[in-house]
Amino acid sequence: MALFRRLQAVRALNQTIGIRESSSYLLGSSRSYSSSSTDISNGIKLNSPRFSSCLYNGRNALPWTHRSTMTLRSTMAMELSIFLNDKRPATTKVNAPPQARQMGALKVSISSPGFIYEPYAPRDTISFWRRWFTKSGWRRTKNDIILELKNAYAIVKLRKTGYSKHKFYVEAIKLYKEINTLLANGDKTALRKAVTEKMYSEFKNEIKQRQSAWNMSKLYWEMIEPAVLIRTLRARLIGVDKSDLNKVFIQLTLEIKTKQKFEAYDSKGARVAGDKNKEILVREIWVFEKSLFHPGAYWRLCGRIKA
Repeated sequence: MALFRRLQAVRALNQTIGIRESSSYLLGSSRSYSSSSTDISNGIKLNSPRFSSCLYNGRNALPWTHRSTMTLRSTMAMELSIFLNDKRPATTKVNAPPQARQMGALKVSISSPGFIYEPYAPRDTISFWRRWFTKSGWRRTKNDIILELKNAYAIVKLRKTGYSKHKFYVEAIKLYKEINTLLANGDKTALRKAVTEKMYSEFKNEIKQRQSAWNMSKLYWEMIEPAVLIRTLRARLIGVDKSDLNKVFIQLTLEIKTKQKFEAYDSKGARVAGDKNKEILVREIWVFEKSLFHPGAYWRLCGRIKA
C-alpha cells in the first residue's frame, strides 16, 4: 500500500514538472531562452520541414535560407528565440555585429549594368500634315507615344522611392560640380565613388591622356551658379534579373547648361588653354543611374552623350 502511494506521488510530481516546463516555454521564460540560445549557438541544423517553413513564411523570416535546411548562427540566437514565441518585449534590444553597423553607416553602390539603355538622340521636327496624313507620320506618332509612356512609367516607379524632381535636380547639379572638380584636380580615388565602373575607366584614361599627350599638369575649373538650364530628356528602366521584375536600375538623361571658367597649365605653370577671366556657356547631356531595388543606393554618373 505504501509502495502504491509512493508511485502515485512520483507520477503527480512528474505531471506537475511537465506542465511547468510547457507553460514556461509558451510564456517565453528566461530558462527557455537560455536553453534555446545554447542549442542554436552551437550551429545546430534544423531539418524539420515544418519548422523551416514556419521561419521562412513568418514576418521576420530569413529570405536567404532554404526551407528545409537552415544553419543558425550564434549572433542570431537571442532574436530567434524571442521570435519563436511570437513575443518581443519592449525592453529587448539586439545589437548588430560591429562590421554590420559599420557597413550600415556607409552609402551603398551596386555594380552598374555598364551601358546606356536607349541613348537619347534629338528627333527631327515633323509638320502637322505629314504627322497626321501620311503613313510615316502615323508611325512617328506611334513611336513618340511609346517613348513618352516609357518615360512616364519609369518616373512612376521612381516616385515610389520618394523621388522629387526639385530635390533630384539639386543633387544632380551638386554631383555635376563635384565630378568636374575632381577631374580638374585629377583625384581618381574620390572620382571612383561618384561614377560607375565604365565611366571611371573613361575618366582615368582622360586624365592620363591630359597629363601626357596634352602636357597639362594643372587645371582651373569653376562653375557659375546657378545653372542656366537643367531638364530631364529621358527616363528608362533596366531589368537585371528576369526572375525578379523588381530588381531594376533607372537611368535619367539630363540636359545641363552652365556658365564655366576654364584654364589649363603645363608643368612649368604657363597657360596653354582657356582663360579663367572669361565665362563660356557649356551644354552637356549626362546620364545618371541609380538602383531601385536597394534602399541604400545613390545616384552616379553612368555616361555622357555628345550634345
